[in-house]
Formats: sequence, C-alpha cells, structure tokens
Amino acid sequence: MIGARILIKRNGRDEAEKPFWISFADLMTALMVLFLLVMSVALLAVTRTVNEAEVRKLARDRDIAQLLDRIRRATDKFPGVSVNMARSAIDFGDRARFDTNSSRLSTEQARLLRAYIPEVLAIARDDLGRKWFKRVIVEGFADERGTYLLNLDLSLRRSERLLCVLFAKPTSDERAMTNDELEQIRNLFLVGGYSFNSAKASYEESRRIELRLEFWDEPSTDPESKRTAGNIGTCALESQ
Repeated sequence: MIGARILIKRNGRDEAEKPFWISFADLMTALMVLFLLVMSVALLAVTRTVNEAEVRKLARDRDIAQLLDRIRRATDKFPGVSVNMARSAIDFGDRARFDTNSSRLSTEQARLLRAYIPEVLAIARDDLGRKWFKRVIVEGFADERGTYLLNLDLSLRRSERLLCVLFAKPTSDERAMTNDELEQIRNLFLVGGYSFNSAKASYEESRRIELRLEFWDEPSTDPESKRTAGNIGTCALESQ
C-alpha cells in the first residue's frame, strides 16, 4: 500500500553492544567528590584539634594569671617587694639589695625573706599551684663593674645566699618554717647566677636577687615528692 509505514524491528543485538562501562569524565567526577570528602573530614579534624589546643591554652593562661594575682596580693603586705606580672618575676628591690662585691644579707633582709617566702609556698601548695607551678628560679645579679667571671661567681653566691637565709635558724620572735615548707623549698627552688645581664639603671639597683616563676605547659600529673627536709646542712659564714 502506497504511503504505508514500514516498521523495521530492531535486533536485540544493538542493545547488547551499547557500552556499559562508566565514562572517563564520570569517573574523574566521582574521584574528585571522594577527594573533597576526604579533605573535608581531615580539615575538620585538624580544626577541632587546633580549637581544643586553644581552649587548653586559654585555660592555662587564665589559671596562671590567677596564681600571679594571688601572689601579687600577698606581696602587697611587704612594701618594697613587687611582682612583674608580664615576666612572672618577684623583685625584692631595696629589701634585698647587696653591697658592692658582697653576697651578704642583713638581719632585717633575712627576716623579710623568711616571712615572705611562706606566702609564695602556700599558694604553690594548693590545688591550683600544684597543677601549674614548675619551679622558682632564684636569680642573682651584679652590676657592670668587675670582670665577667668575677661577677658571675658573685651573682651565683647571691642566689645561694637566699637559700641559706631560708634554711637558717630563725630568731626567737620569728615563725619557724615547718619541715613541709623546707622540703617544698628544696624541691621547688633552683639557684641561678646571671652576672650583669639585665642590669638596672644604677649600680645599686643592679645588685639584687629576683624570683622567676616557671609554670608547666600542661597540667602537672607528677606525684608529690616524698623527700624529707632532713640533712640540709648549713651555709658557711662568709667574710664579705
């Protein structure tokens, strides 16, 4: 019949020969999506770690600022002694000044140190103090006169003198430190000498001792020391 449609039945073979493998473009797209997913997870993990570290640092800074503020308030009871909050250091000023070429402290200076140091020990001994206090470095200084090695030795002897004063027998009208306090001093205090580094404006101001407070980077988990304060000995009297 003229004009009639002729229907040609397609062979199933054409369908069978169509490719069933995923195209290269689709494969690359899938790999890119997978890569972005993995990177997003990794970035999230790193960001979380950084955020947790920042939170711990902020908590540490807050606790240490609180400790320093408590030490500052305790120091206010001792005129002439000051706390440098930025340096975490205690400066005794004229209350522990040395004569030229001498590492001796007067009776009045010794009494002040034996009265003041227990205030710091009490703060270092409570829960927050045990958590963060690492050590107290006793720093002795000399003025710029004399040779380097002479002043270095003098600075070290001035640092040692503070420890000698603390362990010395108190006068009858002083409160004697307990064995626990003496043990704490031995475990916590470290002696250091610095010659004429960090010299002050004048020779007199340079001849001084400071306490520099150090704190742990992470909360301390060390068990308390069981050492006793026995067998401390005595310091030799010096002529200078």
